[in-house]
Amino acid sequence: MAMSTAFLTAYAKAPQNTPMYENNKQIGIMLEINKQSHTIVNVDSTFMTGLAKDYLKRMIIGTDFSIDISDLILDIEMNCIIPSQQALIVALKVAHQKYRDTFLKKPIE
Repeated sequence: MAMSTAFLTAYAKAPQNTPMYENNKQIGIMLEINKQSHTIVNVDSTFMTGLAKDYLKRMIIGTDFSIDISDLILDIEMNCIIPSQQALIVALKVAHQKYRDTFLKKPIE
């Protein structure tokens, strides 16, 4: 059965001296993306608390991965004030590029 969504993951090194680094050494982001609309429909992450996972999920769901994600990155920079902010951004950029390379076959413009 062909799936209408794609599932992908991306990781980035967590900052040292944080609980995330001590437990996981990296931050992971897991995304389910609708292949027709290219929008994120579900999100999970390796954040340690339910609140952090829920906040991130609400922030990311609905993002269109067929276009530039600079608005999402800016939203994270302005509203997600956490030690692993840059690691989260790196993981999202890696996931975005993976999706575009696999399903859109074109580089980020």
